[in-house]
Formats: sequence, structure tokens, C-alpha cells
Amino acid sequence: QVQLVESGGGLVQAGGSLRLSCAASGLTFVNYEMAWFRQAPGNVRDLVAGISYDGDTYYGRFEKGRISISRDNNKNTVYLQMDSLEPENTGVYVCSASRPGSRYWGQGTQVTVFA
Repeated sequence: QVQLVESGGGLVQAGGSLRLSCAASGLTFVNYEMAWFRQAPGNVRDLVAGISYDGDTYYGRFEKGRISISRDNNKNTVYLQMDSLEPENTGVYVCSASRPGSRYWGQGTQVTVFA
């Protein structure tokens, strides 16, 4: 049974930082591309960042300089470092694991940025 468990969310003042983690189990982690999505209330999930099995990264409409995605294949964990956060970054951050023919989602972790 595949599980993706996110952690690290919380309440932070604008300008602050958070580091999110997603621990994966029940799959061969190195075979999966990992990604973070953000879902604001009533909105679709927006891609925040993704990383291939060998470390190639790509980013969504966030400013690339403010976020960084990384993975530790020995710990089956993907991270999202977010700096200079703004209130519009508020949402549920959801981890995804994908490979051709399959995609798994975590439950998400809430990030709330206040001015």
C-alpha cells in the first residue's frame, strides 16, 4: 500500500520560511518522479515544483528563486524549501509520486501565511 505523508506545514508570517517533507512508503521511491502541488480553497491544484528520480528539477508559477525542491532517495523523502512566503502562497500542499501509468497523492499539509 502506497503512502505519502506530508509534514512541515503551519502558520507563518509573510516573509518567513517553511520546509515541507513528504515521506513515501510502499513503492520503489527511486522509480518515481516526485512533485508538490498547492491547492487553495475552491481552486484546482497548481504545480509548485517537481523532481525526477535523478534530481532534475522544474518549477511552476512560483518564483523559482523562492523555492527549492530536493529528494533523499535513501530516506524515501522529498522536500520543499519555501522562503519569502506571501499570503497568496496559502493553501494545502500536496505531495505526488508518479511514473507512466500511475500517480499517487498524499493528504496534504496546510500552509497559512499571514500579513
